[in-house]
Amino acid sequence: MKTLKFENNDTMHAIGLGTWKAKGNELKKAIKSALNTGVRHIDTAAIYGNEEEIGEVLAEVFKEGTIKREDVFITSKLWNDAHRESHVIPALQDSLKKLQLDYLDLYLIHWPVAFKPGVSFPSTPSDYLSLEEVPIEETWKQLEIAKENGFTRHIGVSNFSKEKLKDLLEKAKHKPEMNQVEMHPLLQQNELVSFCKQENIFLTAYSPLGSGDRSNEMKAEDEPSLMEIDSIREIAKKHDATPAQVLINWHANRGTAVIPKSTTPSHIESNFRAAKVELDKEDMETIASLDKNYRFITGKFFEAPEKGYVNIYDE
Repeated sequence: MKTLKFENNDTMHAIGLGTWKAKGNELKKAIKSALNTGVRHIDTAAIYGNEEEIGEVLAEVFKEGTIKREDVFITSKLWNDAHRESHVIPALQDSLKKLQLDYLDLYLIHWPVAFKPGVSFPSTPSDYLSLEEVPIEETWKQLEIAKENGFTRHIGVSNFSKEKLKDLLEKAKHKPEMNQVEMHPLLQQNELVSFCKQENIFLTAYSPLGSGDRSNEMKAEDEPSLMEIDSIREIAKKHDATPAQVLINWHANRGTAVIPKSTTPSHIESNFRAAKVELDKEDMETIASLDKNYRFITGKFFEAPEKGYVNIYDE
C-alpha cells in the first residue's frame, strides 16, 4: 500500500474508506469489514451524521486489541455552521466525543463557505455568513490552536481552489497539510495538483467513482459513468482488474490519496486491493487524455451572490 508521509513522519494509506451517505448498522458492519480487510484510513465529517456509529465500532475494535488507535488514520471535518472563532474547537470536541477518540489524525474545513450557527443547510441567503463576516483565516487560526493543543495531529481544508489556498497560505501560521477535493479521470485538476505538490500540501480525492448513490437532486441529466468509459474498461481488462480498481489506483499512482465509499464488504475489499494494480506509462497517458473538467459535485447548492458566494471553485 502506498502511503503519504507528513512532515512529522505520520503516514496515511493512499487508499482509504469514504463514509459520506453511509449510516446505521450497514455502516458499522462496513467499518469493521474494512478494518479486518486492512483499511487503515477512514474519512468522515460532522455533517455526515455518522460519527457516533463509527465511534462505536472503533471503540469495539480497539478494545479487542488487535488493531490499535495509532494504527488507524481518522479524518473528520468542520461543518459550515461552526466557522466562527468560538465555535470551531467545540465542534471538533463534539466530533471527538462522538467518535470516542482523544484526538483526530486530520481535521479539515469542509467548505470555504460559512453559515449562521445552527444552519445545517441554507434555504435563503440570510442563512449564510459572508467571508467578510467570518474570514477563513479566523476559522483557520482555531484549527491551528486545535493542532497545537493536540486535538488533531494534522489540519487542512476541503474544496479549496488554488486561489483560496494561496490566500490562506499568506495568512496561515501552520499551512494546510491536506486539501480534499473531487478528482477522477474526468476532473484531473492538474493545475491544483501541481500547485499542491509545489507547496507540500497533500491531496485526497473524493467521489473517485462518480458518487452514483447521491440524491437525484444533486445529479445532472445524462451524467457520465466513470466505470463505463471504454478506455477504463480496456485498461481493467488488460490488468485483470475491475474498472473501479483502475480508477482508484490511478490516484495512488499520481501521489494523491483517495477515499472510495462503499458499505459492501466485497467492494471494500476489491477497492483496497486496487493498490496491487500496476498501471503502466501507456495506461496513465490514456487516462490523462480523458480530462474534461467535469464535476459531479458542482457546488451550485452553495451559491449565494448576495453573500459573495458566486463560484465556489473559482472557475
